[in-house]
Amino acid sequence: MTLPPHLPDHGAVLAEVRMIRRAGVVGLRALATPELSGIADLQGVGATGDRPVTVEQLLRSAVTRIGGGTLQSAAEYSLGLADGTRDWPAADRRRRAAQVYGVSIERFRKHQELMVLGQVAEQILVSAVAQTTGRGASGVPAAPGVPALAAAHRVLSPLVHGRRVRVTVHVHSVDLLRDIDVVVSPSNVWFALPAAYKSSVAAALRRAGARKDPTGAVVEDHLHDELREWAARNGMPGRAALPGAVAATSAGALGGQGIRRVYHAATAVPRPDSNDYDVLPVDVTRSVAAVFALLARESAGHVPPLRSLCLPLLGAGRGGLTPLESFGALWPAVEAELARGAPWDIHFVVRRHARADLIARLLADPPGSRQP
Repeated sequence: MTLPPHLPDHGAVLAEVRMIRRAGVVGLRALATPELSGIADLQGVGATGDRPVTVEQLLRSAVTRIGGGTLQSAAEYSLGLADGTRDWPAADRRRRAAQVYGVSIERFRKHQELMVLGQVAEQILVSAVAQTTGRGASGVPAAPGVPALAAAHRVLSPLVHGRRVRVTVHVHSVDLLRDIDVVVSPSNVWFALPAAYKSSVAAALRRAGARKDPTGAVVEDHLHDELREWAARNGMPGRAALPGAVAATSAGALGGQGIRRVYHAATAVPRPDSNDYDVLPVDVTRSVAAVFALLARESAGHVPPLRSLCLPLLGAGRGGLTPLESFGALWPAVEAELARGAPWDIHFVVRRHARADLIARLLADPPGSRQP
């Protein structure tokens, strides 16, 4: 069976949109845009076969779907899509976009600009998903012959200590999770959250947990603020925790999606004088065990009790672990909980189908094993 195309993640598309913001659409011919070009090909955008033309048409279509207002206007100026702005320098386009919001250039750069470009990337991905599921972005059936998108949720039934358990694998961004009591977020040992515009799991949860005004500006940065309060209560300011420590916060605005708690697992140790981290498999195992211990302490204090838990592949990003190493480190702690009959409903979240395939293979019954 031919598998459907696997779409790029939001961060990859956003990176190319930001690159185009700097160059403007007039500079598209000199840019490498494999993600946008692939989506344009998937949708059959443009009839010329000229990559810069089709990518520009993809951008224009995405910006139009924003639906008008300051957000669309700022996007058009930022990318050079507004009439007469194709050849404007990036600084002039940014200045005009800042005027749309009535803020300084510096404030726009730090706050509104990423939100604007992020919405463009979001519209591109929405249309791509609609296309691969056989329907256009407006709900109109797409052209015949377009394959369906692979399932975003997989339910597995691994055999653990003589009994079948249910494990759900979500194949999408962590901020799309719904109705899961606790989501685990990777953290460094300083419990310092990454900037909200980053593409990591922790950054995505920070963005989704923040309360925003109608323009998208952050009003309350719940996860960031609560994590700082936790650090202050536990004597953390100015010093690092031991790897394996876990801090709990509310889910902030994610509560509207049925997420109740976020557990921040300290697995990453920053390297001195660099932007890199080290993650040891033993610290991943220790963190997951600490997550379950915290869940057991907190569960009964909530109504209804906390029961479901979702884990990303800790350390498989900038931490340097392969997906196999990460899952191999966290599964023993999960298996130990399930083997003793713990009532937890276990979920994993990954961004790529290849990683979901890996988890399914690792949790499959060994060849020749008896099926109870």
